[in-house]
Amino acid sequence: MKRAVFLLSLLLLVFASTPALSADRRTPVVRAVQAVSPSVVNITVTSVARGGGGSPFGDPFFDQFFNEYYGRQPRQSRSLGSGVIIDGEKGLVLTNAHVVASGGEIAVRLMDGREFKADLVGSDSDFDLAVLKLEDGGGLPQVSMGDSDGIFIGETVIAIGNPFGYSNTVTTGVVSALNRPMKTNSGAFGSFIQTDAAINPGNSGGPLLNINGELIGINTAIQARAEGIGFAIPINKAKHVIAELLDSGHVSPIWLGLFGQDVDQAVARYFDLENLNGMLVTEVHPGTPAAGASIKPGDVVLGFNGRTVANKSDYLNRLANVTKSESVALDVLRDGKRSRLNLRPQVLDKTMALDLVRNRWGFGLVDRSKSPGAEVTGVVPGSAAARLGLKQGDIIHQIGNRSLATGVDLLNAFLRNRMQKTVLMRVQRGRNLYTVRMTL
Repeated sequence: MKRAVFLLSLLLLVFASTPALSADRRTPVVRAVQAVSPSVVNITVTSVARGGGGSPFGDPFFDQFFNEYYGRQPRQSRSLGSGVIIDGEKGLVLTNAHVVASGGEIAVRLMDGREFKADLVGSDSDFDLAVLKLEDGGGLPQVSMGDSDGIFIGETVIAIGNPFGYSNTVTTGVVSALNRPMKTNSGAFGSFIQTDAAINPGNSGGPLLNINGELIGINTAIQARAEGIGFAIPINKAKHVIAELLDSGHVSPIWLGLFGQDVDQAVARYFDLENLNGMLVTEVHPGTPAAGASIKPGDVVLGFNGRTVANKSDYLNRLANVTKSESVALDVLRDGKRSRLNLRPQVLDKTMALDLVRNRWGFGLVDRSKSPGAEVTGVVPGSAAARLGLKQGDIIHQIGNRSLATGVDLLNAFLRNRMQKTVLMRVQRGRNLYTVRMTL
């Protein structure tokens, strides 16, 4: 009898403890994943291209035949990525710009199997962010926005995405570093969250979460030469970009009105600088934030938002990571005294940019309404463009690494190359396409 009572008591104890054990397994990571997974999506972009790829025989004769025949046949390509729903009522999805850069038809699949066609609201390659709108999407699950300014190094983070096509894969890790400067394959340069949570191809555009299940970053890049290193765009930066993409479909090009040059040995000796860090201001454009802050030629920009400016390229890269709604703090050296100046960036409009191109580079440009590229409308005698041999009617397809598909591309191309001593361009004259180098 006593044995039966003991066994019964033991069984009751086991059954009574089972829910508690189950509850113990529902860690904060599990709860965060269960809450957010329904809002994580798989993105497929299908594009159709035509063109020859050569024959399988490796013979020039057969290559010509295959290119002439099969080159006219449509070829379908697909790219995969991840995204996260940031507004369930409006059906808005946040992802990386490079995920949808190929164009074509965008399809979005939710964890519950529902599929939607999506339209591109806007994207920006500098920030590597894009916003999609789901057709007939409404009442969908959405992620909660977090605060990336409050992240701690060492805190637990969760990455959810679709690596190699495996849907809703979860990895965990910690924040390894903050404000990590890096340039991605898509050209984006910024201050990233570094994490050791596994991020693989297909994770791009997926969410990086804190332990509360709040969105603190968008996974965007991996370091191919090392294991356990991933990067994410801070969500506070993404919020500024999202607002502009929803408003106009693009991020407005901005500047402070400065032109400058690298600090060399002679400049360092003249200003009694300890090293070659910084950018020497050579010109301040009237009516710009720099002019309003009384910055003058001869000043040396040493810091940008609390971080050392290495050279003019570093200054341009940091400025390219700022939106019109943010402020910039410059550390400026003048007469041996260092001061911090707070400036609000100015949007560079098309009229101002075209004037600057004419005055500094020596040629006029106009957009072509139905075709990519910008047409040269005139060349200033004696200018850099005249020395190069540009002529009216030439078509410029690329400045630096920027292809000119829209007017915004022209603005960004000028901003990124305005301080260079030489500018590489792709120019079309008649049916011929040339790569030329303009020396300023």
